[in-house]
Amino acid sequence: MFTIGLPYLTIKIAEKNHWSGDWEMEYFVIIPAAGKGTRMGAKENKLFLPINHLPVIAHTINVFEKDKWCKGIVLVVNPRDKEKMEHLIDQYHFQKIFSIVNGGKERQYSVFEGLKELEKFPDHIVLIHDGARPLLKEKSIHRLVEKVQETGSAILAVPVKDTIKVVGDGKVKKTLDRTNLMSIQTPQAFKISSIIQAHQRAVQEGIVATDDAALMELLGEEITIVEGDYENIKITTAEDLLLAQLLLSKN
Repeated sequence: MFTIGLPYLTIKIAEKNHWSGDWEMEYFVIIPAAGKGTRMGAKENKLFLPINHLPVIAHTINVFEKDKWCKGIVLVVNPRDKEKMEHLIDQYHFQKIFSIVNGGKERQYSVFEGLKELEKFPDHIVLIHDGARPLLKEKSIHRLVEKVQETGSAILAVPVKDTIKVVGDGKVKKTLDRTNLMSIQTPQAFKISSIIQAHQRAVQEGIVATDDAALMELLGEEITIVEGDYENIKITTAEDLLLAQLLLSKN
């Protein structure tokens, strides 16, 4: 039995052979939460902006806080936001925070810092989820975890609705067949030892990818698609905040 202590929380994590029930359906989650408000003109991290009187990041954390399959949450933050994040955790009485770590210059480096906190659990599942996706549904998480248990790597995605064109110099170069195109979401789910290996190789070879699945692809791993939900939007612009508010009100 491992005991992990934080200034505001102590939780116990069982070793593999001592999980109660179906331990393979349990998971950890890493939430990169070092975003900025640049694209929406905010003066602070966009994750602290309110949706229905609750910060974006609080909505996101709460999804995993309520899920019985989630055994621990690693938050990766900008050092300047760390104190504010700790206050938020106290304010909303979140109990599953495994640790809060400082992020890196790129999202990829931030995720790697989060993964280092989970090295003691190589055979377990980790989900990596954008802090700016507060509308994730528990049923999507469970489908993803069940699939990654079968295949080793799985990601959420939805079919592309719009026609996608390759452009250059302000002109259309090619129109892609959207039959095989999907828009990738998070969480993305992996066996902890495998995704750590992928990040280590990326560091060694100086590779920076747009998502964690791309790093697994470099190892020759097949990534399984699990159909997601169009409501699992990423908060990027001010319009996204309004849409999220409408969706939360509807639900």
